[in-house]
Amino acid sequence: MIKRLIDKLLGKPPRKTGDTPIAVPRIPAGKRIEIPASEHGIDPSLVDERAVKVVHTLKVGGFEAYVVGGAVRDLLVNRRPKDFDVATNATPEQVKALFRRAFIIGRRFRIVHVIFGRGRDHEVIEVSTFRAYLDSAEATQVGGNEKTSKAELAGQAHAVDASGRVLRDNVWGPQIEDAARRDFTVNAMYYDPETQIVVDYHNGLADVKKRLLRLIGDPATRYREDPVRIIRAVRFAAKLGFSFEPKTGAPVKELAPLLANVPISRMFDEMIKLLQTGHALDSIEALKVHGLHRNVFPILDAVFDEVRATPQQQAFVRQALADTDRRVSEDKAVAPSFLLACLLWHDVLAGWRARQADGEHLVPALQQAIDAVFDARVGDISGRGKLGADMREIWMMQPRLERRQTNTAHSMIEQPRFRAGFDFLRLRADVGEVPVELAEWWEDFSLGDDDEREALLAAAREAQRTAPKRAPAVGRPGVARQTGRNANADAVSTPEDERDDEAVEAPADATADSNAPRKRRRRRRKPAGSGGGGTPDAGAAEAP
Repeated sequence: MIKRLIDKLLGKPPRKTGDTPIAVPRIPAGKRIEIPASEHGIDPSLVDERAVKVVHTLKVGGFEAYVVGGAVRDLLVNRRPKDFDVATNATPEQVKALFRRAFIIGRRFRIVHVIFGRGRDHEVIEVSTFRAYLDSAEATQVGGNEKTSKAELAGQAHAVDASGRVLRDNVWGPQIEDAARRDFTVNAMYYDPETQIVVDYHNGLADVKKRLLRLIGDPATRYREDPVRIIRAVRFAAKLGFSFEPKTGAPVKELAPLLANVPISRMFDEMIKLLQTGHALDSIEALKVHGLHRNVFPILDAVFDEVRATPQQQAFVRQALADTDRRVSEDKAVAPSFLLACLLWHDVLAGWRARQADGEHLVPALQQAIDAVFDARVGDISGRGKLGADMREIWMMQPRLERRQTNTAHSMIEQPRFRAGFDFLRLRADVGEVPVELAEWWEDFSLGDDDEREALLAAAREAQRTAPKRAPAVGRPGVARQTGRNANADAVSTPEDERDDEAVEAPADATADSNAPRKRRRRRRKPAGSGGGGTPDAGAAEAP
């Protein structure tokens, strides 16, 4: 690799292996064009002041610095960018030395995160060093991937796998080469917020005006370098309303199998971005158009499973995506845990019903169904972290919200994830999965004052007392031992409580007697009067 790099710097032709010359596909270097504010029309008020501060600090330190990439693209279409990245000729170590709170991260691409603020209000400005463009022939080739070839990758600055996918890219270079190694022309522009000049090497501004996505260089080669560019192209097209330049779109279906080699964690992140652009519905349709809606994201496979799909499931997913798009358009926070819980809900629901039909109790059946879905659709990426815990809690709240237990209603609305659980219930009500009156009751109860809440509780108690026997709730069809039992009779609690309930329930075919109701009443009162400040269902929302 070092010899090839020296030959490149000296302008020598590529070396040969035997009688076969090494192919060196070149990306056009482009030509630097400086575009003034009068031509590009960027509104400076849309530029984040912290990104401006980072650029200013680097320039004062004696380096070049620009806002770069997607932020410039969004500014050119008069959108306020969600994230701001900065590119500079300073090395990561030099960048880190200029800021009090800066951290070098990454192996594949070493970059610096400059942190502003603390807690939930903190903001990260990502700073990358200009990188040299090196052909795959000049890189170290390893036989495996990031996990299987760790020893070979140690200390490497530029490495690729057998398919040409870049595993390391940390060779610094001039800005003109940094622009060449970026993916799309519309992402390869640099904006100086102090001089208000846009630097364009590949006619990116012209493509923005044409609303066109064009890869820099040979599309097949660029997709092989990083197959995630296929997903990024779909996301940008949906977000911006751009179309593919014909050569850029042509190899997408053929090269889609290369996505199988991308680390699962990176694909998971790309899926989250795809669904949170504010154009999730358009993104899903774009995936279908390009044949990427199956066997790419395991979570989306659950959504597009034609065998198990029902009109109610499809309506639920579309409603969830539309709700996410609306929140993004209103600049409201969007929790990925809520959206993922919506996408996987009917997988969970199917497993929940099946386990109850086999005789499992309600809460353990739901927990087991959730575990199975995480194993099949999510894996180890987030199933053990906060994202997974939030999804579990949203799901575990559903049977408790359905039962509307009067002795635990106050504790329910005090839970941190109650709002997410309630919004999920409301979506279910919108598609007819649960009664609309149930969602309305919880909304009135959560927003009401003490007197209004007491009136709602009194009405719920009366309804439960006088309600006729009815079939089990949505998750519990055909469970013999629940026949003749009011679905609202008991609080959904921990699995231990469920087993205790089983001990005091009369068999399904038993003759009713005066003792059975008294046992159930005592069972309901006991947790409410127990010490320790707990509630009967306080643990049901925790991740098992």
